[in-house]
Amino acid sequence: MSKMLGIFVILIILGVAVAAVFPYVTLNPANSRVELNGNFPLFYTFLVLHIGTALLALVSGLFQFSERFRIRFPARHRVLGRIYVVSVMVSGCLGLVITVYVDNFTKAMAFLALSFLWLFTTWKGFRYAVSKQFPEHRIWMIRSYAVTLVATSARLIVPLCMLLYAAMRGFHLPEGGIQQMVAEILQVNIWIGLLINFCLVEWVLLKPRKAR
Repeated sequence: MSKMLGIFVILIILGVAVAAVFPYVTLNPANSRVELNGNFPLFYTFLVLHIGTALLALVSGLFQFSERFRIRFPARHRVLGRIYVVSVMVSGCLGLVITVYVDNFTKAMAFLALSFLWLFTTWKGFRYAVSKQFPEHRIWMIRSYAVTLVATSARLIVPLCMLLYAAMRGFHLPEGGIQQMVAEILQVNIWIGLLINFCLVEWVLLKPRKAR
């Protein structure tokens, strides 16, 4: 049962990731779901590279938390770990640059916090691996991957946010209609996804400590 649940969760993560990346496969700026800033000619290029390396981090990280995989294929675990760290560092740094040119302040602050947390947790995990402190390495890499998954969780909670938004307004749409509702939700869904992911991870990580 747990194995089937794990497969189901992985399929959801990959499905959401593919759907998010698909508009950028054509390399056509007109298909961008992120509003481009004309003051920065390389905005779209940086955005595509950011998304591509983030997808690489997402996929390479999926294999890293399987104990069976770590034991049976330690060399592959290390290779995938390096790919994950490099992907996060590149994507995170690109994210910091993009943040400067995001017009919406709320979104910009969300992306800024996300990028800093992503870089910090990954660096901590990498440093613990180098110093062979593997229990701490595992904890920080789980935190890092929790940030990686915000791109997925932030999209998955949009329908729930729409329901809450409607309920808080007596199920009446704002003057701008459903488009305004979605636009307002997309300003805060990253914060909500980050909060949910960290609460779940810290509960999973800290509960065994408390038991010991």
